[in-house]
Amino acid sequence: MQELEPVRATVEKQASLDLRDIFLCHAWDDRQGAAKDLYELLKAQGVKVWFSEEDIRLGVPFLREIDRGLAKSRIGIVLVTPNFLKRIRGESIADKELSVLLQQGQIVPIMHGTDFDALREVSPMLASRNGLSTAEDSMADVATKLADLVAL
Repeated sequence: MQELEPVRATVEKQASLDLRDIFLCHAWDDRQGAAKDLYELLKAQGVKVWFSEEDIRLGVPFLREIDRGLAKSRIGIVLVTPNFLKRIRGESIADKELSVLLQQGQIVPIMHGTDFDALREVSPMLASRNGLSTAEDSMADVATKLADLVAL
């Protein structure tokens, strides 16, 4: 039984970290629309999602909380909308999140209201990733596919 103590300690440590299945990267302008809709659909399927609107408490450093969210999420999804495409052309927070997610390698673009050609103009690296599109699947179907992806 003693040989299991290190394993138990690791499991307890991971549980205390509040690990998430998915980090939801989105444009600030979409936080009350498409991003919130996708978050709610994923949450309803039992997916643990880091979403700024839910995970950043009042009065805490915004960028530091995003950094923590990125660190404790297994994969990142990027909700690519026309608003997102505008935001990543500049020095926005979404642009900073995208840089980290691209570096980590575990990233899935979700096209919503735009296409991969438009994304390729501003982020060829993200556009090169296999992703999903709400032009082909409903947002609910996209959420189901993402839930299947992160199921253990």
